[in-house]
Amino acid sequence: MITQEEFLNALAKKHSSELQDKFTKSTVAICGLGGLGSNIAVSLARAGVGKLILIDFDRIEITNLNRQQYKLSQIGIAKAQALPENLREINPFITLEAHNVKISEQNARELLKDSHVICEAFDNAREKAMLTNYVLENMPEKYLVAASGMAGVNSPNEIRTRKISKRFYLCGDEISDVNELGVLLSARVMLCAAHQALTVLRILANLE
Repeated sequence: MITQEEFLNALAKKHSSELQDKFTKSTVAICGLGGLGSNIAVSLARAGVGKLILIDFDRIEITNLNRQQYKLSQIGIAKAQALPENLREINPFITLEAHNVKISEQNARELLKDSHVICEAFDNAREKAMLTNYVLENMPEKYLVAASGMAGVNSPNEIRTRKISKRFYLCGDEISDVNELGVLLSARVMLCAAHQALTVLRILANLE
């Protein structure tokens, strides 16, 4: 049986002890556990981030499986229940705080207060705007990593990360809309999620 010390030592060999210590002591909130959020969570769990706050009110559907980190056997289960199960298979030592709720202006502060970085990972424009505006206006001490545009089959090189302000980053091509294009490919969604996850890790490492 692998111990936590052995697990963290293995990560430190790949990340350096200094970086790993920063990751292990950090808490990241992921709002939305679909194509973006579930992939962000997997990347951060593999990196050894100490705690993830996972927020989503939705249940897994068969149409989610082309791009989200769930299994056929989990259809019908709440994402906030299924994702922790999957993450613990990857990293059994991670601390997970899962909320099967819809985040709103009324509960956002309580849900997000302990996080160092907040990831916006919704697929709904109104929810994206609500969370972004709330965090920027009411929690200016937090870092926010949001996403805009990962639909279609355009070049992967169009996915990018922009620093909008001191603590606000935006990942994606900022143009493509699934409602217009009708296509969500796992590779392109995962690419945007990887941009978000890497931006989070760079923030935790004090590289941003």
